[in-house]
Amino acid sequence: MGDIKDQEPTPVNQTLFQAFEWNVPADQKHWQRLIKALPNLKTIGVDNLWLPPGCKAASPEGNGYDIYDLYDLGEFDQKGNRSTKWGSKEELLELCKLGKEQGVGIYWDAVLNHKAGADETEKCRVIMVDENDRTKEVGEPFEIEGWLGFTFPGRGDKFSDMKYHWHHFSGTDWDAATEKKAIYKILGNNKGWSQSVDGEGGNADYMMFADLDYSHPEVQADVKKWGKWITKELGLKGFRLDAVQHFSERFTNEWIAELREECGSEIFVVGEFWSGDSKQMANWLEDMNHKFSFYDSPLLYNFAQISTTASGDLRKVFDNSLAQMMPTNAVTVVQNHDTQPGQTVETHIEGFFKPLAYSLILLRQEGYPCPFYGDLYGMKGENPQPPSCGDKLADIILARKLYAYGDQEDYWDDPNCVGWVRRGTWDKGAGLACVMSNAEPGEIKMAVGDMHKGEVWTDVLGWQQEEVVIDDEGFGLFKCPGISLSIWVKKDAEGRDKFPVNFDANIYGE
Repeated sequence: MGDIKDQEPTPVNQTLFQAFEWNVPADQKHWQRLIKALPNLKTIGVDNLWLPPGCKAASPEGNGYDIYDLYDLGEFDQKGNRSTKWGSKEELLELCKLGKEQGVGIYWDAVLNHKAGADETEKCRVIMVDENDRTKEVGEPFEIEGWLGFTFPGRGDKFSDMKYHWHHFSGTDWDAATEKKAIYKILGNNKGWSQSVDGEGGNADYMMFADLDYSHPEVQADVKKWGKWITKELGLKGFRLDAVQHFSERFTNEWIAELREECGSEIFVVGEFWSGDSKQMANWLEDMNHKFSFYDSPLLYNFAQISTTASGDLRKVFDNSLAQMMPTNAVTVVQNHDTQPGQTVETHIEGFFKPLAYSLILLRQEGYPCPFYGDLYGMKGENPQPPSCGDKLADIILARKLYAYGDQEDYWDDPNCVGWVRRGTWDKGAGLACVMSNAEPGEIKMAVGDMHKGEVWTDVLGWQQEEVVIDDEGFGLFKCPGISLSIWVKKDAEGRDKFPVNFDANIYGE
């Protein structure tokens, strides 16, 4: 081994934060809230913010998944308001500027599958398809009056002179002439469902609203132009692509390649492909040449299954997960805006298990962790929830930033009490030991390394009160409370005085 001074510094652990939940109030003040919160988020170890889709929606209350205009970031009087649900473009630019000053990257939630809230109807020929199998046509072709004309009168030609018409779409779900809802496949030259999509429903191309046709060169050109424009306009560091299995994989590859060529090869892209099948996800990633990530939905489902099973086997928590199969391509989550209570893929994880799950994604080597706004700040709406993890999520995030480095050794012999150690690195040598139980109080003798002999270690969460002295061989007997966990580090390790974290979770000022 060379001289320490010649070694490269250990890369600092990165943490992504989903900076919204579904029921954030539609008061146009969210960008302001994040501006105030960002310094505190940086302090606890957040490096990147995943912002909601802040392009103009079909209504002032729309979260942005009902997307109307990609180029309106809260700048033009369209669809009932100038600002988006989240705020004005000026406030968004201020947030992005502060992010750059604080060293926090901004990721944008890009909704590229469809458009909603058209300005006018247009007539076109269609054929109905079976709602459960979009490859099966029903009846004969006929003409509908679809909401397919997007002229953007409030914006005009600023930033883009592209107007969208019926031939830019592959399908829609409403005939204004008959007021009938169905899935209508649009007919015409070179029209049809994309073949480079998932096989859900026979062909997953059509999901909702007016479905964009990425075989059309004008659509391809405009959306590629937008990606580069918004990256430069806001100084983005990454993207989350909504519903990625529903639109052309071929186009997605081209879009990412052009974006990175012009805006930087380090641009991060993660796709939403909600599936319980990690092999299916891995195959998709193979096709994307591994320059792409997915949210690890199989791992989230494991969290749900184990947390809702009496004395579930903790040793199986990573089985068939993306973090196990392709860890560098896995963005790991415990909850998000789709899985939270009341949402489309609501997935219940028992409250006691939340701190265990967050420790599993934040304190281990596998995956790129993404804590959820609703767990840090609480959730509103018809299913209000307080912050989770006994208000200790900020502590676990900070423990990742300070101590989760180096070699990892697992102690996974007991189905209901598992642990692991991180041994640290030459320049981040503190290391940590984590023990968790989903049953009775537990203890595990674990080796943190003889370089720590004689040190006194304590639980940064404060849930396990006694001290542990590391023996001459580098072992300690680490305990945890029942149905809980403990995170042990050297009592006087650098940064240990920051615990417990005094985090202000009152983001609404209530």
